[in-house]
Amino acid sequence: MFKNILIANRGEVALRVAQAAADLGCACVAVLAQDDPHDAHTRLATQTVTLSACGPAAYLDIAALLAVARQTGCDAVHPGWGFLSERADFAQACADAGLAFIGPGPEQLALLGDKPRALALARQCGVPVLAGSTAAVSLQEAQAFMATQGGAPVMIKAAAGGGGRGMRVVHQAADLEAAYKRCASEAQAAFGVAAVYVERWLAQARHIEVQVLGDGVHCLSLGERECSLQRQHQKLVEMAPSPSLGAARRARLTRAALAMANTLHLRSLATFEFLCPLDGEDYFFIEANARLQVEHTVTEMVTGLDLVHLQIALASGATLAALGLNPQQPPPVQGHAWQWRINAETLDAQGRVLPSAGTVIAWHMPSGPGIRIDSHGHLGMQAAPQFDSLLAKMVVHTRGADSADVLRRSQRALKQCRVEGLTTNLVLLRALAARPEMVTQRLHTGFVEAHLHALLPAGLGLAVAHETELLAPMAGRLVSQEVAVGENLAAGAALAVLEAMKMEHVLSAPTPCQVTQWLAPLGAQVHSGQRLALLQPVLDALASPQASPSAES
Repeated sequence: MFKNILIANRGEVALRVAQAAADLGCACVAVLAQDDPHDAHTRLATQTVTLSACGPAAYLDIAALLAVARQTGCDAVHPGWGFLSERADFAQACADAGLAFIGPGPEQLALLGDKPRALALARQCGVPVLAGSTAAVSLQEAQAFMATQGGAPVMIKAAAGGGGRGMRVVHQAADLEAAYKRCASEAQAAFGVAAVYVERWLAQARHIEVQVLGDGVHCLSLGERECSLQRQHQKLVEMAPSPSLGAARRARLTRAALAMANTLHLRSLATFEFLCPLDGEDYFFIEANARLQVEHTVTEMVTGLDLVHLQIALASGATLAALGLNPQQPPPVQGHAWQWRINAETLDAQGRVLPSAGTVIAWHMPSGPGIRIDSHGHLGMQAAPQFDSLLAKMVVHTRGADSADVLRRSQRALKQCRVEGLTTNLVLLRALAARPEMVTQRLHTGFVEAHLHALLPAGLGLAVAHETELLAPMAGRLVSQEVAVGENLAAGAALAVLEAMKMEHVLSAPTPCQVTQWLAPLGAQVHSGQRLALLQPVLDALASPQASPSAES
């Protein structure tokens, strides 16, 4: 077993790894960006080092992280999820520095981390995929692909990373260029790689993922999770096992995931993700995440295994057999587990995710049978909108065979949650739990957006601009001023771009107008409600052609 593990991450996942290290008798080293107030994991760390950079960039600085590992005598690095967790160059740099990377090897990361290459692997293994590009594409190549789709929508996706960053559905060819620009910029900020690819968009599909564990020789399936409830391609609720998946399609998905994992000689954890149309037996592989997933908790609850312990043990050289695991006899699934992500954010009337800043002045999480809380949240915690908005993961588990049991327990637990001092998505989660579709399981990846106005309280929605001012609807960094002073704009045209929660949010003109003065400088960190620009109304006839904000929001 390792002696000292560098945790190259922050927030809830850093705390989860620190807990696992402590359980295994390992020392661990925590790192913090200059502007990161989330320090719950540092209380379990043997040592904490503050990095010289701010924001997400601090956790993407490979040289700085390796320098900390050398200085503190680490022999292994755990990347968590997001940031550098799927970067082959980071895994290779760790190996070159004599550090064990707790995850798949550089070759496996290079293949699975490049989404078009992962799709090629699926084709090689006879696994169905959606029509799409076979490599990262230029804007012109993306436009050419969309032209072949006969007017059908397409999805632009970051070639590296995941978590909903760098992803947008494009319904009209006129919106493709702006969406391409946003996706590439988000991907660069979140993962350090700007490459994107494009594929056909499948509407009203379930999102199912299969958890696989491998030791480099043998691979084992630990069952599937359903992640269909999402907003802006980011998961809200995850379920294990899927309440909607039939036995035949479950077996086919499992065989497909294992075929790809065995071809790779997978070592460590990986999740193979699929889209399944609501009806029928079809399925399509979309990507693989070669890392620990945020929703690993529900698999742990229904299998009784600790995936972080297993991940660390495999990186130290253990085999599945030595860990008591038999690929021919996977652990039986016990009951149902659902995870509800509690985030420091809200949705406005347009479906845009708005991060919430503030200090937690009240914090109460539910308890009782079958309730697990994974969280770095605490009384007095400050929300940091420049990072991911996750506050807590509420995991609800029941032993019964009926998923209605876990729904009732979830409804009870959500009522017990209390977080004050900043806005959270608890109102949305409670509304989701009360929907009749949670019983019938007629759910799909567009369900939240399709029922948004019914889910949100009446009157919710933040104005993007007043008559003479452009206000920041959220805290974030002003990464782009899209127009020059004096330029005439139509209603809906892009004015500025704010970066928050590692995603970019376009602020649009409320009416035909022009900017008379920018009040916030480019690159500034702004707070919610801050005045960004002064606007002057103009006649419709003077405004430029209307730009559609649908692919930008």
